[in-house]
This record gives sequence, C-alpha cells and structure tokens, in this order.
Amino acid sequence: MRAIWKGALTFGLVNVPVKVYSATEDHDVSLHQVHNKDGGRIRYQRICEIDGEVVPYSDIDKAYDDGEKTVVLTKEDLESLPAERSREIDVVEFVPSEQIDLLTLDRAYYLEPDSASPKAYVLLRKTLEQTDRTAIVRFSLRQKTRLAALRVRDDVLVLQTLLWSDEVREAAFPSLDESVRISAKELELSASLVESFSSDFDPEEFKDEYQEELRTLIEAKLEKGDALDTSETFGEQEEEEAGGEVIDLMAALRASVEKSRAAREGGDAKAASGKTDAAAPAKAEAKTPAKKLAARKKKAS
Repeated sequence: MRAIWKGALTFGLVNVPVKVYSATEDHDVSLHQVHNKDGGRIRYQRICEIDGEVVPYSDIDKAYDDGEKTVVLTKEDLESLPAERSREIDVVEFVPSEQIDLLTLDRAYYLEPDSASPKAYVLLRKTLEQTDRTAIVRFSLRQKTRLAALRVRDDVLVLQTLLWSDEVREAAFPSLDESVRISAKELELSASLVESFSSDFDPEEFKDEYQEELRTLIEAKLEKGDALDTSETFGEQEEEEAGGEVIDLMAALRASVEKSRAAREGGDAKAASGKTDAAAPAKAEAKTPAKKLAARKKKAS
C-alpha cells in the first residue's frame, strides 16, 4: 500500500503522527467501451469549446458560474484555503459507538503510526477499545473537508469518512404511515424463518459471483471468439419465478420455514455420511435459499 496523506491525529494536547492508506480496493474486471460495428476504442477528450483544441490536464483549472459571471479558481487559489493546508486530523468528540448510523459510513482508511515510538498511537487505540467509544474527527483530503469516525479494527486505527447530515435523504413513504396488524403467529413464524437462516457472519464464505462469471466469459470468448455458445459455458439457465406480491403471508412463511428446515437437515445428513463436498460445506448450504439450493443439487446430479 502507498500512503495518500501524512499528518497528525490530535486530541487535546496529544499529537499522534500518522500516515493514511486506503483500506479498500476495487476487484472488478476493468472494461472499456468500443464501437459495436468495428470494435474501435471509444475515447473521451477534453476539448475547449472556444478554440476546439484538446486540453491536457495540466492546463485545466476549475470555475464557478453564478449565471452572470464565471470565476476561475486556479490550483494555487484552492491550495491557499486554510483547511486545505491543514495537516491535522482533529478529534472533535468521543461518542458511544452505537450512535454511529451505518447509513452515513463512506470510505475507509488505515492509519499507520509515523513516529519513532508508537506509544501515543497504542494509547489512543487501547482507550477507544476500553471505553467502547468512537472518535468523531475533522480533516481535509483532496480539496474537501471531511467528517469521519475513528475506530479500532484488528489493532489498527481506522478512519471512516461520514456523509454530512444533509447528504442523507429522508425516507418518506406514505404507505408506511398506514396501520398494519401483525398477529402473534405471523411474528412467531417470521422469527422461526430468521432462526433457520441464522449463522455467524464470515465474509470469506461469500464471493462476487458476477465477477467470477464475467472472468469465465472473457476466458471462453478469448478461446472461441464470437462462435462462443454461452449455454455451453454456463449451462442452460432456468427461468427464475417472478417474485409476485405475497397474498397469503402465513402460508408463505410456513412454506419458507419448511424449505429452510429441509435444506438444513439435508445438509446435516450429508455431513454425517461424509459425502459433503469440501467446497460447499453444510453451513453454506444452510444459508442458501431453498430455491437456489434445489437448483444446485439438480445441476450436481
């Protein structure tokens, strides 16, 4: 990883020099646009509307237009802003961790201690762990003032930027204002369905199926070209049933619980007989919706 920012994390008179790294990366297959008639690459150019010439990035500034006048802001203008010059991540307050709304979480960054001794870094980390608090901080990055949550993940301080309050839309749905009666039996069956799908979350059990299938398609296309028959590559795809509106909720809940229970019992039986495929453990089968599970078993047979 390469540091994208260097500065200091400050709270009170305590100063913790840190380096900032992006904590996530994109694993998607990189695709570009082409002309469907001849395969020619589609490229976008930055053309000046006055002289019609292509303009390199180095000659591009930003501007604001109020409808009557245009103000050009040069790189030097933007770099002169006090917030942009600041190299501090300033702790504003420490709040209970449960008060952070997951909807507001944005980009995540790792913080690495950037001093001869990591003592202040470790002290802050341990304090956050023991108090179960999250630090709310302010800092500037890439010409924007950021609000962020500072928390601990696997002994590393993580900075996760937050959306500003006015960037989160209000969910106003009139249909939810209607009074709805939920019976005790419906709630009981729904809880049973949740229990039948319950498990401990392990992110490594999940894969990006679309990207895997896309890579398979690209490899097959490289080998066979336009003569590729996708049904040979992926098999015949069954039409999925349309998810219409549930009319009899109780019947749908009962059927769902029975299917999930049957799927789990089937997985347990296979595990007991030693026939469980190592690539598809019983735990994963139990978490798989019954319709998909049946399709997998049909394909395997």
